[in-house]
Amino acid sequence: MEFLNLENIHHSYFSSTQAKDVLCDINLGIREGEFVSFIGPSGCGKTTLLSIIAGLFPPTKGKVYIDGEEISIQNQSLIGYMLQQDYLFPWKNIEDNITIGLKIMERSQKTHKVTANALLQEVGLANVSDNYPRELSGGMRQRVALARTLAVNPKILLLDEPFSALDYQSKLKLEDLVVETLKAYQKTAVLVTHDIGEAIAMSERVFLFSANPGTLHRVFEIPEALQQLSPFDARQHPAYSDVFQAIWKELESLG
Repeated sequence: MEFLNLENIHHSYFSSTQAKDVLCDINLGIREGEFVSFIGPSGCGKTTLLSIIAGLFPPTKGKVYIDGEEISIQNQSLIGYMLQQDYLFPWKNIEDNITIGLKIMERSQKTHKVTANALLQEVGLANVSDNYPRELSGGMRQRVALARTLAVNPKILLLDEPFSALDYQSKLKLEDLVVETLKAYQKTAVLVTHDIGEAIAMSERVFLFSANPGTLHRVFEIPEALQQLSPFDARQHPAYSDVFQAIWKELESLG
């Protein structure tokens, strides 16, 4: 069994007049330490699926397993979630923002400052612990959001288009940082993105979904040569263009 397993996931949204199927018969497994991406047209249920994996709500049918155990309140803390917006608390300094999860989980406060400073060093923000979010750029704030997500030591990171609000240069730098950091910490990661290039450059596998309802259409294995490179360098490799064209063609076929 894979580290993260989705078995027969089906989800519907209900209104007073109808039921709309959003996801249908999703079965997939993700290895421990693997970085994968979910892509597909609008309406294919990528973010809904990510929310189900996070345990934010149960699927209409099917089950999610982490390391052989069904997702529940008991093991939900194994999952970290990083969103498009950083959602930093503007009235708290950066150190307090990073350690908010530790405080909620009632971890020992003696280690909070050490944890925050170590993570800030890791994400290239060694001297901002006393600053406030308003004093940082968008890219720096997302680095803080990454540090906050890692602070509680989750085994799985769910990334919901975390770079989409950034300028292109900041986005490329943050892609490199995220991949480098998650490899160093040996984290399993699932990225939801509309950006095919981003998915190829960051991932080991890309899961392509079709829409109405969302189903798993095809899985693309990223060549080993690209996986060994940073996302920035992977975009320059000759194999990158071939994979991009293959995924683009398949996406176009979905209409």
